Amino acid sequence: MSKLFTVFAFLFVSTFTFGQSCCFVTKDEMQLMASNKAFMRSHKLPKPYRHISQAGGAMITFATPDGQQANAFFIKAAKPTNYTLFVFQEWWGLNDHIKREAEHFYTDLGNVNVLAIDMYDGKVATTREEAGKYMGGANPLRLESIIKGAIAYAGSKAKIATVGWCFGGALSLKASILAGSQATACVMYYGMPVKDVEQLKTLNTDVLGLFAGREKFISPAVVKEFEDNMKLAGKGIQIKSFDAEHAFANPSNPAYDKAATEEAWKLATNYFKARLN
Repeated sequence: MSKLFTVFAFLFVSTFTFGQSCCFVTKDEMQLMASNKAFMRSHKLPKPYRHISQAGGAMITFATPDGQQANAFFIKAAKPTNYTLFVFQEWWGLNDHIKREAEHFYTDLGNVNVLAIDMYDGKVATTREEAGKYMGGANPLRLESIIKGAIAYAGSKAKIATVGWCFGGALSLKASILAGSQATACVMYYGMPVKDVEQLKTLNTDVLGLFAGREKFISPAVVKEFEDNMKLAGKGIQIKSFDAEHAFANPSNPAYDKAATEEAWKLATNYFKARLN
C-alpha cells in the first residue's frame, strides 16, 4: 500500500510539474513563418548603430531552470522598486537598437528596472537569412527557460511588465502568462498572439496590442481572433491597428513609419505609467 501511494504521489507531482513548466512546448506560427520569403522581405536590414548607455545599462547573466545561463541588458532603477520591465527583441536578436529602446523606456517611465532579455543566447543576426534561422530554430523550451530565469532574477516580489516587437511581441505575451500573479502589464507590437483561450485565462493583466493593419502575416483577421479570444478568457484587451506595414515602429528600419511609431509609443508609455505606480 505504501509503495502504491509513493508511485501515485510521484506521478501526481511529475504531471503537475510538467504542466507548470511546459506552457509553450511547440513552435508557434510566428516561428514557423521564419522561412517564408515574403515575411523575410518585409524586414528591412537594420541601420548600423552602436548604443552607449547614458543610464548605466550593462550586460548581465542570470541562471535559467535548465541549468544554463542567459544574458540581458539591465538598467537598474535609481531608487528601490518592485517594478521591472522585460523588453523582448525583434527577430534580429538583442542588438544595440533594442538596447536603445530599452533605455528609452527607462527614461520615459521613471523609476523602473529594465531588463532587455537575450533570447538567442548571444547570437545577433545581421541578415534576413540569419534572423530567420535564429527565430525559426529557437527551441521553445529554451525560450521558456530564459523567461523563467528572468522572472526569478527579478525576484519573487517583482511586479513584471513586458513589451516586445515582432518575435518579441509574441514573447511579451507569453512572458506575461509565465509571470503568473507577478504580471502587471503587457504590450505587444505586431507579434503572433497566443491562441489558446485556456492559456489566456491564466493572464494576471490586461494587454495593449499595437498592430500593423497592412501586414499579411499577423493579419487583421488574426488580430480580431486574438481580441475575441481575450474576451472569451475574460481578460482586458486594447487594440490599435495602424495603417502601416510590419515593423513600422522599428527606428532601425529604413522605411519605418515615424508618425505611427510616435503614436504607438505614447499609447504604450501611457499604458505602462497607469500600471507601474
